[in-house]
Amino acid sequence: MSADAASATGHPPAVEEPPVIATALTELTGVRHPLVQTGMGWVAGPRLVSAAANAGALGILASATMTPDQLRSAVREVRSRTDRPFGVNLRADAGDAAERVRIIVDEGVRVASFALAPSRELIARLKDAGVVVIPSIGARRHAEKVAAWGADAVVVQGGEGGGHTGSVATTVLLPQVVDAVDIPVIAAGGFFDGRGLVAALAYGAAGIAMGTRFLLTSDSTVPAAVQDHYLAAAVTDVTVTTKVDGLPHRMLRSELVRALERSGRTSALLKAVRHAASFRKLSGLSWAQMVRDGLTMKHGKNLTWSQVLLAANTPMLLKASMVDGRTDLGVMASGQVAGVIEDLPSCAELVDRIMTEAHRTLAGLPR
Repeated sequence: MSADAASATGHPPAVEEPPVIATALTELTGVRHPLVQTGMGWVAGPRLVSAAANAGALGILASATMTPDQLRSAVREVRSRTDRPFGVNLRADAGDAAERVRIIVDEGVRVASFALAPSRELIARLKDAGVVVIPSIGARRHAEKVAAWGADAVVVQGGEGGGHTGSVATTVLLPQVVDAVDIPVIAAGGFFDGRGLVAALAYGAAGIAMGTRFLLTSDSTVPAAVQDHYLAAAVTDVTVTTKVDGLPHRMLRSELVRALERSGRTSALLKAVRHAASFRKLSGLSWAQMVRDGLTMKHGKNLTWSQVLLAANTPMLLKASMVDGRTDLGVMASGQVAGVIEDLPSCAELVDRIMTEAHRTLAGLPR
């Protein structure tokens, strides 16, 4: 197919594919390479997801910041840009989770991923429809639970990962989970290159998942000024704070983060209420739905009502930076790998680089 013909069909021209490493992940999902682009809110939209999919990785569409109608539209846009497998990330505790599952099934999405462990019933509903279910977990016991409930694979994120994170490093958590479950394990937290892929495979993982590395590509819609902040960051500029939503949250250190950490409880709660109102209008949720979601979150994580209200900060503070480019008003979730990333390749260039380096690393290992 010529470049002009490819452009007319909406698909990229044929290029030489980077070398392949087949794993249980590639077999399960039908992707070419054992790489996952994670479902980052406000970041993982149709353009990034389709670019990752066309490069041979598993692109994951972030749906938590979309209305159901927007989700259906986004899925169809991804489908118009690629004929390769991709997934959708869902909030298992959302009040409209069942409706979003119906959209995934109706639209023929290959993979459903979850930031929180989905219920046994939700897993069964998706699997009955032929959808591959891949929850993200941060502890061995959670992996054992979802595996017993029928999950097809798990993403294991260590403390180096961006956004909500735990305190156990990937190098400690990953082998624990690999030894505990009989389903494919995808490693996340601290990965950005081919050496990391080989290391994860050596631990027994079936592939790696990356958020910050895909955020920092030329296919990402994150404003250039925000990407510049990431590229300028050192490893020590990535911190963990509980002041955004009451839970440990890894992000770039900024003046806003410092201000949040200095603010008192009353000031933080007033800001949270204002952001909750903004998110309600943007998401189309009713106050009743938000209260139900808050109750689920409160009991599921044993949070106080103050922490539940603080959680309303997250979507709007992320939107301010990731969509509006206001680094002075928003937060920038980030893995520690931001401190070692220095360029903005396309998804195709990134995947090619990772797979080529992985093969070179494997060839260089002592025999």
